[in-house]
Amino acid sequence: MVKPIVKDMLLLGQKSEPATKDDLYIAKDLRDTLDAHKDRCVGMAANMIGYKKCIIIVSTGFLDLILINPQIVGSKGKYETEEGCLSLDGVRKTSRFQEIEVKYLDEDFKEHKQKFSGFIAQNIQHQCDHLNGKII
Repeated sequence: MVKPIVKDMLLLGQKSEPATKDDLYIAKDLRDTLDAHKDRCVGMAANMIGYKKCIIIVSTGFLDLILINPQIVGSKGKYETEEGCLSLDGVRKTSRFQEIEVKYLDEDFKEHKQKFSGFIAQNIQHQCDHLNGKII
């Protein structure tokens, strides 16, 4: 189901809770909502559509990847950039890492540890910030 985008900074500023198998329906809502905003959005966190759970979706260019309870466990290559967000107006400056390593669960709750770089790494960092209540 396509959900409205949350813009309430009080809600977005709260830390999300770990997701369980009972929360898998949120992944479908994230997919549907991202599809509805593909023209200006490449990822989102569950709290952006009203769920305070640790689930994100990122577009890799050829598929949309769901990461459940993602944790960035390694990073290198810090740089400065600007980002936009559906929950905010305009763009803001932020710091990111060129390469990250992420531990996460897939939709079958199978654990993965994967390295990402470039724009996908930046996107994951942005969405993980959302889960931690950090807004650019």
